[in-house]
Amino acid sequence: MTEKMIKVGNDTLWADDSGDGPPLVLVHPGVGDSRVWDPILPELLRKYRVIRYDARGFGRSPAPTERFVRLDDLIAVLDHFGVDRAPVVGCSMGGDAALGLTITRPERVSALVLLCPGISGFPVPETDPAVRDAYAAAEKEGFDAIVEVSLSVWARAGRTPEVVDLLRSGVRGWMAEEDWELPNPEVFDRLGEIAVPTSLLVGDLDVAWIVDAARQAATRIPGVEFVEVPGVDHLPSVRVPERVLELIEATVKRSAG
Repeated sequence: MTEKMIKVGNDTLWADDSGDGPPLVLVHPGVGDSRVWDPILPELLRKYRVIRYDARGFGRSPAPTERFVRLDDLIAVLDHFGVDRAPVVGCSMGGDAALGLTITRPERVSALVLLCPGISGFPVPETDPAVRDAYAAAEKEGFDAIVEVSLSVWARAGRTPEVVDLLRSGVRGWMAEEDWELPNPEVFDRLGEIAVPTSLLVGDLDVAWIVDAARQAATRIPGVEFVEVPGVDHLPSVRVPERVLELIEATVKRSAG
């Protein structure tokens, strides 16, 4: 395992470049950090050179000190490690960055695996009043209260020590990025431009608009393999690692065929 801090603008990212074989890039969700890939990492390292990193303010990466775009950071990581083209696996906010890369820099992506992705440009409905009020009350109580609300929203399949730790990292990241993050390019209306093998997985316990966005995206992405998994929330690589591994393998094989 080769861990290092790499420069992105005036900030730094923790990144890991491990394994042999063809490159595979993993981009984590906002409900955790790159440890979300730990359940599938050992198996992936048997076949791939796996590149993963913690977004600014998440996990082992320091908080941002300047305006930034997540897509630009993903490109910076690929450039740092000399990866011209690779399959990309993105979850939630990582899925949005992966979509942005696939659509705006199609030469960089050979296959795309999306796990409950965020999709810039999707018309997100207003927050459920109960959830909005719960977060408003939690913000007055502090960090731990925000984590508890987040667990009830994003981790409906149940809490474990690992899941709680991931959500704590996620909340720290949200708080760190609040004044600095700029939006990725809007891609919802451009999903039909995707021309690489693509798979999309979402769980039926995820937030309703995430499920809706995934279903709509599946009607727009040419040739997509769409999977809706019962009993899974916003952490599919933690809840159903074997299913995620199968999806990655099948999608990469499609790109090779």
